[in-house]
Amino acid sequence: MNLHHEKIRAQTRRHFFGQAGMGFGAMALNQLLAAEQRPGMKIPAKAKSIIYLHMAGSPSQIDLFENKPALTRFNGKDCPEEYLEGKRFAFIKGTPKMMGPVFDYQKRGQSGQWVSDLLPGLSSVIDDVCVIRSMHTDQFNHSPAQLLLQTGNPLPGYPSMGSWVNYGLGTENKNLPGFVVLASGGKTPSAGKSLWGSGFLPTLYQGVQCRTDGGDPILYLSDPKGMNREARRKTLDALKDLNEFQHEHVGDPETLTRISQYELAYRMQMSVPGVMDISKEPQHILDLYGAKPGHVSNVETAADPRRLYKGDDPTFANNCVLARRLVENGVRFVQLYDWGWDHHGSSPGESIDETLPIKCEQIDRAIAGLIKDLKQRGLFEETLIVWGGEFGRTPMMQNNVNSTLKPGYYGRDHHPHAFTMWMAGAGIKPGAYGQTDDIGYYIGENPVGIRDMQATILHLLGLNPHRFSFAYQGLNQRLIGPADEGKVVKGILA
Repeated sequence: MNLHHEKIRAQTRRHFFGQAGMGFGAMALNQLLAAEQRPGMKIPAKAKSIIYLHMAGSPSQIDLFENKPALTRFNGKDCPEEYLEGKRFAFIKGTPKMMGPVFDYQKRGQSGQWVSDLLPGLSSVIDDVCVIRSMHTDQFNHSPAQLLLQTGNPLPGYPSMGSWVNYGLGTENKNLPGFVVLASGGKTPSAGKSLWGSGFLPTLYQGVQCRTDGGDPILYLSDPKGMNREARRKTLDALKDLNEFQHEHVGDPETLTRISQYELAYRMQMSVPGVMDISKEPQHILDLYGAKPGHVSNVETAADPRRLYKGDDPTFANNCVLARRLVENGVRFVQLYDWGWDHHGSSPGESIDETLPIKCEQIDRAIAGLIKDLKQRGLFEETLIVWGGEFGRTPMMQNNVNSTLKPGYYGRDHHPHAFTMWMAGAGIKPGAYGQTDDIGYYIGENPVGIRDMQATILHLLGLNPHRFSFAYQGLNQRLIGPADEGKVVKGILA
């Protein structure tokens, strides 16, 4: 190996301009301390950790949280032209029919919030939740909408929210990663693993995906046959010497990140198996969530998992138990992705009338159990819980395949103009925030944009969303973007 040639190769034009503004400040150790070094970047925190529940595909707010009697009266009638003219839809063609809520609603809890009959578990803890009914985005396709929500940019290549938080705060347990990802539903979200990538941040801060399919929780974490822990230690020491030699002569800061990742993996070999073993939980806790240790669903390996969904599938529930165990053990950011919420009604397994109830059954008991469990352990007041999709669903039926409603084919198109998310736990004031118009098409009051949501999450975790940045390509890059549009939503704060 010619180290001079390696150094020249490492300093491509893009690499040079990307790293020139950082110098040795990009080294893993210095970046870990960066938030401490820059004045005003940290603020008093309400939350020590976050559990983010992303329903990939986007659930229908019309059928879960938005009781709209006016929309019910218009059910089956042609959509007025004012809601179609100049609008872009992913699939709707011509003039669709209006479609009211498919399921019944009740006022729940002392707060009297409207919640669908599909969510009895959430209804039991609704007084602990702040339902934000006035979310909006500027993206209407899955991948860019997911990327905008999770990375602050609709294009790939930017750090995920979890990576930003991991960079700013790190983990409270040096034997576990600061950012862990758990997936269910049979597929990865449309935007792929970019949703938990580190972008231009050192790769030390990317999300670590833990598997729930019965194999090793983390790929390649176990030692190969014939290698004991002492031999592994000697191997890592030799690799460290080589990597330090490489860094000394080439200067790529990612070499230091590689050393840190190897060392973390070595420590995780001892810590991860215990944390990930939910069979250690008492039976009454497993029952609270609806969890079943060791269960491996055939959905997770199916080509089209939607047709195999069953309401009693415990995969998401198992992940919720894991999420609680992870934050209990010092992990800062736990991201759960559940696939299968894209209910267009165009093909079997993706309907609102048949599939949405199944998906709700899979998550409802588990989420209520998570909130109750965090509360009884004294963790609720220091853990932020976020739930939602990347956008909403239209008040009209999707008509590109079926022009009239048929059982098993009720569907709605993507809707960026208004949707619902909810938050609970650390620093959150329970209740309702914002509202939409009479049919749930536009925001009526207190709009909350994607960057507002991101700013609020960072604020609750003790990071100033406007000062928290990373120098890259001549800019102080931020999760909320370069403009001054992200505002902390003070109306939802306790």
